[in-house]
Amino acid sequence: MQFTAAQIAALINAKVEGNPDAAISDIARIEEGRKEALSFVANPKYEHYLYETKAGIIIINETLVLERPIDATLLRVPDAYAAFAALLEKYNEVMAMGNVKKGIEQPSFIDATAQLGNDVYVGAFAYLGRNVKIGNNVKIFPHAYVGDNVVIDDDSQINAGVKIYHQCKLGKRVIVHAGTVIGADGFGFAPQGDGKYKKVPQLGNVVIEDDVEIGANTTIDRATIGSTFIRKGVKLDNLIQVAHNVEIGEGTVIASQTGISGSVKIGKRCMIGGQVGFAGHISIADGTKIGAQSGMLKPVVKEDTEYWGSPAFDFKAHLKSQVIFRNLPDLTQRIKQLEEKLNAVLVKGS
Repeated sequence: MQFTAAQIAALINAKVEGNPDAAISDIARIEEGRKEALSFVANPKYEHYLYETKAGIIIINETLVLERPIDATLLRVPDAYAAFAALLEKYNEVMAMGNVKKGIEQPSFIDATAQLGNDVYVGAFAYLGRNVKIGNNVKIFPHAYVGDNVVIDDDSQINAGVKIYHQCKLGKRVIVHAGTVIGADGFGFAPQGDGKYKKVPQLGNVVIEDDVEIGANTTIDRATIGSTFIRKGVKLDNLIQVAHNVEIGEGTVIASQTGISGSVKIGKRCMIGGQVGFAGHISIADGTKIGAQSGMLKPVVKEDTEYWGSPAFDFKAHLKSQVIFRNLPDLTQRIKQLEEKLNAVLVKGS
């Protein structure tokens, strides 16, 4: 399937600079561009590829000033990354139209008490337990497990091998990627004084609101009492651990391998890097940004602040500390030299 620069420009409201009839049939990274491929440049680090790539059509920011002429047809937009993402979404919709999944594949198990909406897809070897409620246009792929009394609302997608334990609730347009486990028991064990631990029953559930996307092999534990909440629009990467009674605020994004201890409350619009660790029972203010591998041991009260380091502290203070840390060997040597000079003066004076 081919698209011209003019057709693509109409989809993303771009200004064409070059040949509007230039056609592409593929998408490629800018450094691997081919004449028949479309690419984009949003990060200044990749601008030099504009003058090397063979890509036929390139989406760029409207503010980008070219250093010299290039052969490709350009599509100028306010935000190249956002425009490219929107274009990929439209392309995905077109491709999905030709591969619509509907119906019940066999072998699969659906309890007689389960309620299924219209145009539902249930893949082979999937299991749907008692009193499950599945909304319209929901897709449940092979080998998924949906436990008793689970609710999955309209237009959600449960990919292969996902496990959703009993009583959990998923909103509309939720995407859960392969291997994720939702609603396993929280890590609750009471010490008994003899070196042994007694399991604390985990009686709550997990509530995932609308428009959430959860990456592969992520785990979200059920609450001890009440609910673990993943609020509207949250995006979780692969391999994240969310413990019992955690609440992740609306619009927050969290990168891979982050571990969130029990009863942590993360605010709205937060951005959390990979491998961040949260101590239990702390609150993180709205709009907080946390750098990769940071250790969050204390609450964050002020909104829209940035934290780095382990233990984490204010980003600007962290940068200053890093400068001092890197200079410690030189500072140590200078102190040693000053001590030697001072000793020499004292010996001479005596």
